[in-house]
Amino acid sequence: MNSLLKLSAAIDRALGIIARIGSWFAVLLMMLVVYDVVVRYLGVPRLFGINATQLQESQYWAHTILFALVIGYGYRRQAHVRIDLVRDRLPMRGKYLIEIIGCLMFLVPYCLVAIYFTSDYAHRSFQEHEVSKSMIGLTNIWILKSFIPLMYALLGLAGLSQLIKSVAGLRGQLPDELVHDTIGGDA
Repeated sequence: MNSLLKLSAAIDRALGIIARIGSWFAVLLMMLVVYDVVVRYLGVPRLFGINATQLQESQYWAHTILFALVIGYGYRRQAHVRIDLVRDRLPMRGKYLIEIIGCLMFLVPYCLVAIYFTSDYAHRSFQEHEVSKSMIGLTNIWILKSFIPLMYALLGLAGLSQLIKSVAGLRGQLPDELVHDTIGGDA
């Protein structure tokens, strides 16, 4: 179990690093939005030959990349929505069991299926040299679409890490400092 917990810790560290990189896209997104507002409403000329459509599309690119890179970390840190009406009344073993069942039956299988289909989606975009629907929009849409299977891969890794910690918790081998990050709530 210790080697699996080390694997879980390595996954958690990797998700943290990727999320820190992804968080810079929040800064970029804010800068793009402010720049868009300034040029649109204050009449400031656009720089670098970027038109309004490209500026708008670059905002949703930044938003997509931000979301894709931080979702695994968010799941690991219990930032997702839970309906705890029943779960909070369960003993610790019950909470771990719900987490294990949720990861094994829903999260990890869903991520695997989503990776399969969205990888094909991104690959077809690459093969077809897909560009924006707008004549003056951004090109290389496959880059943006490639973040979708990456998002599911990161979420699946977070689910695997949670599964490992939940099994350790069920067996009474989870360190106390990891309990809250594993089952959330009041633990």
